[in-house]
This record gives sequence, structure tokens and C-alpha cells, in this order.
Amino acid sequence: MKTVVKKYGYLDDRDLCEISLINDNGMQVKILNYGATLEKIEIPTSKGLENIIMSLTSPEDYSKGRNYLGGTIGRVAGRIKKGQWKHGNQITQFPINEGENSMHGGEGIDTRPWTFQPKYNDSYASVEFEIFDYDGANGYPGNMKIKATYRLDNDNNLNYHITAMTDKTTLFNPTNHTYFRLDGDQHDVTDLNLKVNADYYIPVDENTMPVKGAKKVDGTPFDFRKSKHLNEVINSDVNEIKIRNGLDHPFILNGNQPAAVLTSNRSNRKLIMSTDAPAVVIYSGNSFNHTGIAKNLGQHDGITLEAQVAPQNGCKLDPLVLLPGEKFSRRVNWKVVY
Repeated sequence: MKTVVKKYGYLDDRDLCEISLINDNGMQVKILNYGATLEKIEIPTSKGLENIIMSLTSPEDYSKGRNYLGGTIGRVAGRIKKGQWKHGNQITQFPINEGENSMHGGEGIDTRPWTFQPKYNDSYASVEFEIFDYDGANGYPGNMKIKATYRLDNDNNLNYHITAMTDKTTLFNPTNHTYFRLDGDQHDVTDLNLKVNADYYIPVDENTMPVKGAKKVDGTPFDFRKSKHLNEVINSDVNEIKIRNGLDHPFILNGNQPAAVLTSNRSNRKLIMSTDAPAVVIYSGNSFNHTGIAKNLGQHDGITLEAQVAPQNGCKLDPLVLLPGEKFSRRVNWKVVY
């Protein structure tokens, strides 16, 4: 096990660094302190290391345009309707940055450099990131200290743990926004199989806002309780999928682990995800089109498994509330099989 730190830039009076976690099997994970961003997961092959997640061309590109690739998203992942939170007789207004809604925490914690501390021993290599988000940042009340830790072991488990505390009642529902692809950059995800332990999903409208409540997955394309070929879902004629050009939907997890399994049909590669989150948002990279900073990435090149509390419809956001003195904790584990 070992860690390697490489400086690649400077932003907001902080060094920008790429931290590599390397296990004894030759698996390598690269993480940026910009946004506590998971940049690459590389596995050894006969042709050298191959990256199995969507990544930009270079670390420098991540701060040039926001695309959420691998970022630690917050304070609140997803969309808040009209950017409003009603608590008691008070309404808090957040920045509107997508249509009429607030998305991914405004100029969120994925757009700033974090401090970090790497560590390794015989069992694992890790890096702990920390950021202070001040009272009023993006309209959110409360000073917050947020930590995100990545840890790689010799069983090819990559564990992600995010914790936080606040000194005022606030909203907090972060996620990691990594796009998995498994078969490298020559293949999109339509040939992968996905299994999700979810009995319910939440329908969304054309703006990805939840519509009414959860629906049973039975008899719908959203039934992933048995492994299903993604092509038949992403290219389905079902209107709920067509209006988003693929998957972009929350699933309510039923508590059985693993929460999700992504499997390649081209090799023996597999991603096994476990989490203590109550829901996962699955997004099949519908908006990428080989333009801008992400010009190396196209539609459906990857798929997210965003562990979080499911997005809410309306402005009463009680499930997202974090109280002073309450410690927030969320864990995700990705086991890579190859």
C-alpha cells in the first residue's frame, strides 16, 4: 500500500493536488483535493492500467467548468424546487442556477479546494479531506465542518465516508457523483447490466423534479431487482425515460446489501456498491455530447449511483435537516472485481 501526492495547480490561495492511493494488487485510485473529487479508478490489465470511471483529460480541467464528475456534491445534492426551504414560518431562499430551481448546492463544495491528509499502512491507503463552509454560503445557514475520506484496501474496496456538523439548523444531503463505465473509454454503459435492491422508484418530470410519491417498480423498466441490461432501459420507449434521454431517477433502497451491482458483459469486471444511504439516484450521463471541457465524453459514457436521501417535491425539506450538535455520517463502499 502507498500514497503519492502530486501538485498540479494553485487556486484560492491553496495548492491543487492529485492524491494517488495504490494497493498491493496494482489497483490505483486518483483523487483531487479540488472538490474532494474521485478522478480515476485504474485497474491493472495486460495492456497496463485502465480507468473504469468517466474522467476529464487532465486534473487542470476540473476547475475550468463544472460538470460534477466524481465530485463531492453539497450542501444538498439534486434540485430544490424554486430554491426554497420552508421551516416553521420561515422561508430560506437558495440561489437559482437551473431553470427555476436550485441545483447541487449552488456554487457548492465541489467547486473549492479542500485541505487533506494522506495516510497508509499495511492494510489500507487513505486520504481525509476537510473543508469549512461558512454560515450563509450559497444561502445555507450554519457554519459547517465537512470531512470526506477515501480508503482503498487490498480486497479492492474503495470506501467513501463523509461526516459533518453544523452550529445552526441547516440542510445537508451530499453525495459522490462518480460516473462508472467498467469497460474503459471505448465503450458506453448500454452494454452493462445493473442490479439495484429497490422496490420503489420516484417518477420525475422533464426538469428532474419528483412527481408525487414513490411508485412500485413492479412491471416497469425501473425494476432492477434482478440484473437487467441497461440498453433496454436507457433506450426504452417509456415516456418517463424518454423525457430525460435515459435514466435520471431516484430509487428507494430496501436495505438489502449490496445496494447495487454493475456488471460488464465483455469481461469479468464488476462494481459492487454498499451504502447506509436510504436512496440512490441513477443517472446515465444523458447530457454529455463531446463539447466544452468534457469534449472527450459522450452521452451514456457512464452511470452514477448517487447515495443520498431521495430528492423532495416541495419546500418542506425535513428529511434533509441537520441540527446543531448532530453528527452527519454517510458511507459508501465500492468493491471492484476484475
